[in-house]
Amino acid sequence: MIAGVRDARRLSPEAQEDLRRRVVAAVHGGMTQVEAARVFAVAPQSVSRWVQVWRKQGSKGLDGRRRGRRPGEQKALSARRQRKLRYAVAEHTPATFGLAGVVWTRKAVAELIRVRHGVVLSLRTVGNYLRSWGLSPQKPIRRAYEQDPEAVRRWLEEDYPAIAARARREGAVILWLDQTGIRSDAAVGRTWAPVGQTPVVGKTGKRFSVNAMCAIGNKGELYFTVYTGSFNASVFVPFLDRLTRHLDRKVHLIVDGHPVHRRKTVRKWVDDHAAAIEMHFLPGYSPELNPDEILNADLKRTMSTGTAPKTRDELETGVRSFLHRLQKSPGRVRSYFGKPEVRYAA
Repeated sequence: MIAGVRDARRLSPEAQEDLRRRVVAAVHGGMTQVEAARVFAVAPQSVSRWVQVWRKQGSKGLDGRRRGRRPGEQKALSARRQRKLRYAVAEHTPATFGLAGVVWTRKAVAELIRVRHGVVLSLRTVGNYLRSWGLSPQKPIRRAYEQDPEAVRRWLEEDYPAIAARARREGAVILWLDQTGIRSDAAVGRTWAPVGQTPVVGKTGKRFSVNAMCAIGNKGELYFTVYTGSFNASVFVPFLDRLTRHLDRKVHLIVDGHPVHRRKTVRKWVDDHAAAIEMHFLPGYSPELNPDEILNADLKRTMSTGTAPKTRDELETGVRSFLHRLQKSPGRVRSYFGKPEVRYAA
């Protein structure tokens, strides 16, 4: 290898493509091929080849190309094996087959193929197979081991349909409620940056948090309060009081099994205002059934990527601002009811 020249073959396919495009862009911008070779530490022959390809094929000619099979990599899987593998990935976890982990990664699928069929495939080939099977990488729903499937079935097929029917007869509104906390030291979302250069985002070294409680409806309604400190009956009851005073019709409020929701003082207040509000409890350990959880995720994601509060007051202002904007966007609120797990409530 020529001294001072990098071995581009050691780069990932994506990094190789990026290098080719930057070199060609530099030449197209007026840099000579010799200068480009020196600046980007690549062989002059490579620069000449990339420029020629670009001139003949355009930008598409610089796309990342698939490398040949790795040593030991074998030919394509048969259709029968593919059907079985797709079923294994779609219906089971790696642990079912004695593999490590609880989610399917390309590496885990490659190991399953090696163990079951003695076929060694590259991660790129495995990814191509997965996409051809109609699968895509998705964030899974966490489901507690303690969840009672029968209680969930009963809620979806009997309890909630009965609540919805009563609400229609009474001209009432159904709202889903939940609480969440937003911290100053929450993880920051991803950002684009040059390859190999980890970006830096400023944030305070202090730790503080605020809490939000929201009630949403499938027509786009949103009611909320932002508070600091612990969630207790002194926070919950005043919120219920404001909610019922604001609305001119009965509320069927769906909540989870948080101890505060079952507190005697709370139940007594609800019983005393039975004409204005009725509270229903989701099955235990089933947060995925509450569309308000999706709002919480949206709030946290927005706060972690769009703000860098230095004080608790700034964090609280940011949370209130997001929720006020959301109140003016009923379509966005309705979209929280679009995920398969909560579509029953739409």
